[in-house]
Amino acid sequence: MNHTKIILASQSPRRRELMERTGLDFEIITSEIEEKTTEKQPDKVVQELSYMKALDVLNRIRSQKPSQSVLVVGADTVVSVGGKILGKPQTPEEAFSMISEIQGATHEVYTGVSLLRYQKESGKVAAKVFSECTEVKVYPMTEDEISRYIATGDCMDKAGAYGIQGDFGVYVEKINGDYNNVVGLPVARLYHELKDFME
Repeated sequence: MNHTKIILASQSPRRRELMERTGLDFEIITSEIEEKTTEKQPDKVVQELSYMKALDVLNRIRSQKPSQSVLVVGADTVVSVGGKILGKPQTPEEAFSMISEIQGATHEVYTGVSLLRYQKESGKVAAKVFSECTEVKVYPMTEDEISRYIATGDCMDKAGAYGIQGDFGVYVEKINGDYNNVVGLPVARLYHELKDFME
């Protein structure tokens, strides 16, 4: 991977922290696309959106005629409850509605990851896209508990209106799968997929 510049196409501080655990040097260039998907299934939604983000950043880099090969990592996370997809809430009221849906029940968190590699020598682009799913069971919550959590402001930039690594953690009964995937990046799988992809 020495001769390839790695770019994380995300402004999420949580994804940056998780990406740092790979031990790889990388830069951050944020995607500027509007996140619209034609897909309905959660795993397909996050795969499509992660690919769009990575492609947007890669196209901008290629237009500047980079001096070395480039690999862009794009990611997208959604919460799915009963087949319904929950993205990021736009208002506190929307956040209240989302948390009301997930409290006292089990939901799934899907993160899609896209790896796009531009090889300087050949001019070719290779792609690898995958998604990871983690089940999260949330304890029953009263309306007062939901309101108190929303008042912390921790809910507003997160899929499903909560962050498992923050104050909401006291309401998480158990998870089945990769904890880091719920935070926003399945970093262990990403590391091994990157190793295979770069060989």
